Amino acid sequence: MDKIIALLTTSEGRIGRQQWWIGIVALIVISLVATLVFSIISFGNPVVFGWLAVLLNLALLWPSYNLGLKRRHDRDNEGMDLKILLGGSVLLNLLTATGIGLTWTDIGGGVLVPQPAFWLSILNLIFGVFAIYMLVQLGFLKGTTGSNSYGSDPVGAAA
Repeated sequence: MDKIIALLTTSEGRIGRQQWWIGIVALIVISLVATLVFSIISFGNPVVFGWLAVLLNLALLWPSYNLGLKRRHDRDNEGMDLKILLGGSVLLNLLTATGIGLTWTDIGGGVLVPQPAFWLSILNLIFGVFAIYMLVQLGFLKGTTGSNSYGSDPVGAAA
């Protein structure tokens, strides 16, 4: 348990792909459970759900940053692209919560569906492509073999 807490709360050193995936799966489970609870709490009120989603995004920001930064360190990278990814995530989440760039369409029975403006759709598309790039960088590409400027090889040290 201490290893998982350290994995999510510190940004020093390097981690391999396996440790990153373990951390990400833990964050996904937390996010799914929280989203389910938020859905129950805010039933029928998309504004309340949007703001609860912002709070969840902010709560998971630090663990996500720590996981991603250690993974970027494993690839001998300072992690500026990770900061852009996380900042973009918060920005898009805030836009959704505030309703900026969204119009709500009633599809019958009082059910409202958000319709993004064209510029927001393009922004989401660009962010999605960048997120896929980051997923490949963080989750699939091998780290630097041997020591680098951020520490010793986490895979070599485990062998």
